[in-house]
Parts: sequence; structure tokens; C-alpha cells
Amino acid sequence: MGLRRASLILTGLALLLVTAWSLPSLAQMLPDRVQAQIPEQLWPLEATPLPVSLPPTSATTTPAATIRFTPTVVPPTETATAIPTHTLTPTSTPTSTPTPTSTPTTTPTPTNTPPTAAHIDGLRIIAQTFSNCGPANLTMVLNYYGHAVTQAQVGGLLKPVREDSNVSPWELVDYGNRETPLGAAYFTGGEIDLLKRLLAAGFPVIVEKGYRPAEWLGWMGHYLTLIGYNDANRTFTALDTYLGPWDGSGSSISYANLLAYWQHFNYTFIVVYPPADSDQVAATLGPEMVDRERMWRQAVQRARNDTTAEPENLFAWFNLGSSLTRLGQLTGSHSYFDDAAAAFDQSRSLGFPRRMLWYQFDIYEAYLAVGRYEDVIELANHTIAGAEDRLIEESFLYRGHAYLAQGNAAQARLDYQRALAANPNSSAVQAAIKE
Repeated sequence: MGLRRASLILTGLALLLVTAWSLPSLAQMLPDRVQAQIPEQLWPLEATPLPVSLPPTSATTTPAATIRFTPTVVPPTETATAIPTHTLTPTSTPTSTPTPTSTPTTTPTPTNTPPTAAHIDGLRIIAQTFSNCGPANLTMVLNYYGHAVTQAQVGGLLKPVREDSNVSPWELVDYGNRETPLGAAYFTGGEIDLLKRLLAAGFPVIVEKGYRPAEWLGWMGHYLTLIGYNDANRTFTALDTYLGPWDGSGSSISYANLLAYWQHFNYTFIVVYPPADSDQVAATLGPEMVDRERMWRQAVQRARNDTTAEPENLFAWFNLGSSLTRLGQLTGSHSYFDDAAAAFDQSRSLGFPRRMLWYQFDIYEAYLAVGRYEDVIELANHTIAGAEDRLIEESFLYRGHAYLAQGNAAQARLDYQRALAANPNSSAVQAAIKE
């Protein structure tokens, strides 16, 4: 009996060790929303830690190459105004469009103080499928306006490959303008009061923000749809396609929390609207947002203010680089790219989160514009290596641009083909392959 008992004890200990060793792998096979509910304390110490950052720049400044390279811009070329004239023919016939409803009865203008509370009724929450928060949020808003479409249809066009981990704001907007009878536009440099004015006017707002559903999952990007606010407790009501709640009541997010994580994506937001309401949307946004150059100049100044207030804030420096890059593209002034590259260098020196370049790509644009091709290749290599089974077509696309600028057309074409495999519907990748 003694030997048998000892054998059972040893067997039990072995099973415990195997379970402890395999728990991270088993848990990572669960759906993302289920993983987020697992208490951090239950994850064993043996779990492989996430890499916390991408490699910083090796020097504070790098001399620009003599030959300049003008990259193929992933976002559509900036135009003078942000509110598009909707003249495209939709590919499907929508159901009848309801009139958006909200608590206030008056239409605010940019000079008005928004009412103390507002709530938009009628949006139904959708639980996102794998890495599909962008299409899921867009689907909710399209459905609200009476356009009958599913997230599978939206995602199937925007990210036909399941492992594609990002849909950019301009891609969501492009879908809204091309595939529906509605209008859509995205903006950068938003303010809390501006969000409130839009909600009070009856327009749901999709915001792109940083996200930490569980600390051990690490930093990531996420979309939320705002449907209301209340000044009494200083909170927004948001539909979260990742964590719910699934009764449609929405979750509360404080103004301060939203602002802190919204900064991670340069205070970017998307508005979808019936074309008949384009003038009202423009009036609510104000000329500082509708005029693209004014918007980016304002975003530059805001980022400068943020870097002064928080010089160790990597997102503030990244926002400065992104806004300067867009000004360079819009105005054609190359000095903006030099300043942008320096801002990105400062951001890198503070340590990027592992997933930073899954979602934002202006750093590639700036480095390409000033001839820093090796930096592009290095960052793309680390992003691809750290993505595991995820796909980010932009990493291959920009690495291809860098190889092409170096004269390595064969390697560039190979990367373009890899990018196409990650997202066969990407117009930017298709354009690169044709050139």
C-alpha cells in the first residue's frame, strides 16, 4: 500500500506540473473575450512574458539620404475638406432609414455649449468575431441608419483573411462611402466637447483608442461606439463589441479614461451620417475639423502641448510625428517629414508597445520620405516577428517600399505579394503591385 500511495502521489504531482506548464497554451486557445475574464492571478509565472516594446532607434538623429523616396500613401490622398460629397452608387439597397433620436431637441452649433446629457436610442450591440472590432462597430452604426448588412459582410470585404489584425479608420470610412448610400468621414484631434455635440445632435461616434481589457493581455487598439454621455457623472455610454454588456445598455467610460486612451490614437473618431445631414455634421464639427489642413495643424499644436506637459509620453510624441507627416503629405513641404522623423525617434526612445505598429503607420511614411529605409525594414521585421499568427499587411507593404527604394525590386515584389495574401482587397497593396 505504501508503494502504491507513493506512486499515486507522484502521479498527481506530475499531472499538476503538466497542467501548470500547459495552462498558458490551453488558455490562449480560448476566445479572446473568454481569456479576458480569466483572473490574472490564475496565470502561472511560467507563462512567456509579452515583449514590451519594439527596438528603439539606435541614434537620436540619422542623416537623411540624398535621394528622397515618395511612398505610396496607405490612406487616400488628403483633400481640402473632410466631409465628402456622396455621389457613389451603393452596391445594395438599404432598408428604410430611421430618423436618429437623442434626448435634446435642439441642434447645437460649435459655439453652443452641449446639453448636460444625451442618449441615442436604437443601436443594437454586436459581439465581434475574431479581431473584428472595426467592422463590427461600423456594422452597428450602418444598421442604426437602416442599412441592412452583417459584420461578416463588412469584414469579408475589409479583412477577407481572418488573421488580419487591423482595419484602419480610412478603410472603414471608404467602405461607408463606397458600399452604402451613407456618408462617412474620420477626423483627428477630437475633444470631449466635440464628441458631446455630435452625440447631442443624434450622431453615434466611433472612436479608436488604446485598450487593456486585462493587464496580462498587453496593450492593443480597439474601436468603441459612443451613444451617449452624462455630465453629472462625467461618463460616456459606449457599446463595446469585445466585452459587452450584451443587453445593449452600454458600458460607462469616464471622460478622463476615454481621453487618456483616446490619445493613443491621436484622438481619432469616425462619423457616419445620411447625406442629407452632411451640412449639419459639418456645422457641428466646425471649420477646424472640416478643413483638413486646419485640422492637422491643430493636431500638431495639441501634440506639442502634450509633449511639453508630458515629455515621457511616447504616444504624445508619436501623435506629433503622425500629424506632421500628414501635413507634409497635404502641403508638399518636406520639412514636415524631417520634424516628424525626429518626433518618431523620440517616441521610439521611450519604448513602443509590442502591437504599436499593428495599427499606425505614419512612422513608415516619415522614415521613407527622409530616406531612412533601414529603419523601416527593422521596424517591419520586428512587427512581423512579434505578430505570431496575426497578419498586418502594412508591415509587408512598407517593407516592400523600403526595399524598392533601395533598388531591390525582387524583394519588394515578394513583400507586396505577402501583403496581398494578408489582405487581397487592400487598394494600397493592389496599387503597389501594379506599379
